[in-house]
Amino acid sequence: MGKNKITALIPAYNEEKRIERVISEVKKYVDEIVVIDDASKDNTAEVAEKLGAKVFVNKTNLGYLKNIIKGINLIDSDIIVTIDADGEHPAKRIPDLVKPIENGEADLVLGKRRKIPRFSERVISFITRVKTGIYDAGTGFRAFKKSYAKGIEHIKGYCTCGVFVLFFYKKGAKIKEVEIEEIPIEKPRGIAWRHFPQFFVVLFELLRK
Repeated sequence: MGKNKITALIPAYNEEKRIERVISEVKKYVDEIVVIDDASKDNTAEVAEKLGAKVFVNKTNLGYLKNIIKGINLIDSDIIVTIDADGEHPAKRIPDLVKPIENGEADLVLGKRRKIPRFSERVISFITRVKTGIYDAGTGFRAFKKSYAKGIEHIKGYCTCGVFVLFFYKKGAKIKEVEIEEIPIEKPRGIAWRHFPQFFVVLFELLRK
C-alpha cells in the first residue's frame, strides 16, 4: 500500500496577519494545502498563494460550513485535515490526528479541546455526546478519510458544530478524539448567535434515524 496523500484544508476570512505562520507550520506535515478564502477584504488570498497554497476565492461570503464543504469537494486526497487560519490550532499535532487513520484505528479524528470556550458550543456538544459519546463536537481541528465524506454537501446547519460529527457517526465511521492544547491568540470573540438555531438543527438530526 502506498503512502496516503494528506491535504490540509484551511477556511479563511480576513486572516492576512495570521495565515502566513499557519501555512508555514502546516506545510511541514501535509502534501498539499488548500485555502478557501471567504471573500476576504484583505490580502489573505495573496499571502496564501505566495506560500504555495492552492487558493479558491469566494465571490461572496458563504460562511464556515459551506467553505468546509466546498473545500472537501475540491480535494482529491486520501486524508483531509481541517485547521483554522487564525493560528489557534497547533499544527505540530497534525501527525497525532492522522496516525490513527493510517493505522486503521479511526476514520475521523477530532482535536479535542480541554475546555470548550463558548457555553452555546458546550450545550451542542453535550446533546451530541448523548448519542455519539464524543466530548468536543464543535472542534475545527480534525482529520478524516475523504472516502467517508461522500454526500457531505447535504449537511444542513449554520456551522459544523454537532452536524459534522453526526454525519460521520451515521455512516458508521470509527471516531476518535485526541486532546490538544489550543494556542492563545488575540482575537475578539463575539456572541455566536448562529449556535441558537444550530442547536435545533442538531436536535433534529439526533432525532432522525
